[in-house]
Formats: sequence, structure tokens, C-alpha cells
Amino acid sequence: MNIPVWKKKEVERLIELLKESPVIAVVDIEGIPALQLQQMRAKLRDTLVLTVSRNTLIQRALEKVKEEKENIEDLENHLSGQTALIATEMNPFKLFNRMEDTKTNAPASGGEVAPSNIKVQKGNTPFKPGPIVGDLQKVGIPASIESGKVMIKKTRIVVKEGEVISADLAKMLTRLDINPIIVGLNLRIVYEDGTLFDRDTLDVDPSEIKEDIKRCIGEAFNLSVFAAYPTKENITTLLQKTHMDAFSLAMNSDMIVEETLELKLSEAQMKMLALAAKLDPASLDPELLEMLGIEVEQDEKVDEEDVSDNEEKVDEEDVSDNDENNNENEEDSSDNE
Repeated sequence: MNIPVWKKKEVERLIELLKESPVIAVVDIEGIPALQLQQMRAKLRDTLVLTVSRNTLIQRALEKVKEEKENIEDLENHLSGQTALIATEMNPFKLFNRMEDTKTNAPASGGEVAPSNIKVQKGNTPFKPGPIVGDLQKVGIPASIESGKVMIKKTRIVVKEGEVISADLAKMLTRLDINPIIVGLNLRIVYEDGTLFDRDTLDVDPSEIKEDIKRCIGEAFNLSVFAAYPTKENITTLLQKTHMDAFSLAMNSDMIVEETLELKLSEAQMKMLALAAKLDPASLDPELLEMLGIEVEQDEKVDEEDVSDNEEKVDEEDVSDNDENNNENEEDSSDNE
């Protein structure tokens, strides 16, 4: 069987591409206009090679390189419809995100499969009252005229994911400026170093992955600290923890060192004051009373008043004794006369 020269050259080109590229992806290009596909190819040219070829020729090329690249022949299971190959050095997850970035919304023309539930929202429309109301109702959109305007009475899913969009509904959706069709490079499968990654594996939220990585780093760091396993990342924390542990041990064992001396003296003083507070204030010296906040002035005044009263009593008794002595002397003088 004579094989056309152009097919041989195309297979050789594909073989060279498959051998040289560490990452190979199969993408679906169905429904992408030729002009838009050329624009995508030009936009991605710096980071990858996008090539379109017949599925049969791609299969032949895969068969030729399967001895050199383990499991690469499994890509054949994803060759159907309008297919393109991507050859790159990009990480499969980054490649998936790049492919998603190529996608844009486009109007339906009828006959397409809904990529997701198509919903018509409740509210105003730009239409004036007329036959449009009946056209909307015909395709299942609950429309009515209110206050001279065409209104959609309630939100409704008009096509569920996986269902075919009818031509009449597609026309109404376009008039409502609803573009349900997603046009872009739809990645099917990615091959890297003997492993195949499907869409579900690659479709991850980068922010969630970052948070998971941060959480894992934090848990690993805590584990290394509690296990006292020194690393470049935790050595400062380990030294700080060791210092605090040694300080706590010294404090709890009443060990007097330079770092604990001031705190130990403060602790002893607090214990002394607590003990003194339980004793009779009369047994404490003025300095200790002042430290405890006990007033001593009132007691001193009481003492002064007692002394004053005692002095007055002594003076009165002395005067009384003198008077009595004087009286006795006068009586003795009278007797003598």
C-alpha cells in the first residue's frame, strides 16, 4: 500500500514533536472558528506548540514512540472528533489553567449540548410589548407584560446540563444576551513522564492548594519543634524554646542565677509581705507598715492624747496633794498658837 508522501512527513513531524516534548496534551477544538484558533495559537506560541492533525496520523505517531515513552499510547483513547495536540514543557496544572484562560462565552445557534444549566433570570427585558412575549413563552421562558414592559416573571432553568439547545431557544437566548456556549481549547488529557492526568485531577483551585501547602508547612514546623529536630527553618524557635524551658526550670527549682535573681527577690518580697499582712500590725515596724499600706498616724494621735490625759491627771493630783499639805501646815500653826 502506497502511503502519500505528505502523510509520511506529517507522521515524522509528529514523532519528532512527541519525542522532544516532556509534556503532551490532547485538546478538543470542536466549535472553534478557524480565525479564533489561529489567534489562540499565536497567543500561546511562546510557551507551547499547538498542532492540528488527523487522528489516524496522531495514532501512528504514538505507536512509533511508545517504546521510548511509557504509557504514551494511552493517549489514543482520547482521540475523537476535532482534536489537536499540545507539546510543551509546562507543568500539567499550569497548562490546564492556560487552556481554561482561552475560553470565552459565545451565543448558541441551536443543536449544541449545554455545558451547564442555562438559567434565565427574573426581571426586566429590553423588549417592547408585542409578539416577543409569545416567542419567549413558546420556549419555556415565563414572560408577561407589566406596566408597558415585557417582564420575565420568575427565574427558570430552560436547559439542563447535557441537554440539546433547540434552535428557537438559542434565538431567544441570543436576544436576551445570554451566551451559554463556551468556546476555547478544552483539555482532555495530559501526559507527563509516563503518567496521564485527566481534567478532574487538574481542575483544582490554586488558592486552595496554596492554603493546603501553608497548613502542611505549619504542621511540619510544629512537629519539628516539638520533636526538637533542628533545621534551618526552626533553629531560632528551638533556641528560644530551650531558653524559656531552662528559665522555667530555674524558677521552679529556686535556682539563683543572673537571669532569675531579680524575679526571685521580687517573689521573696511578695511572700514576705503576704506573711506580714497576716500578723498584728502592732508587732511590725513603721517601714513594713508603710509597705503594707497601713496608716499609723491615728495610732500616734491616740498615744499623744493618752500621754496628755495622763499628764493632766498627774498635775491635778500634784495640785491636790499640795493643797492638802498646805491645809495641814495651817492647822499645825494654829495649834501651836
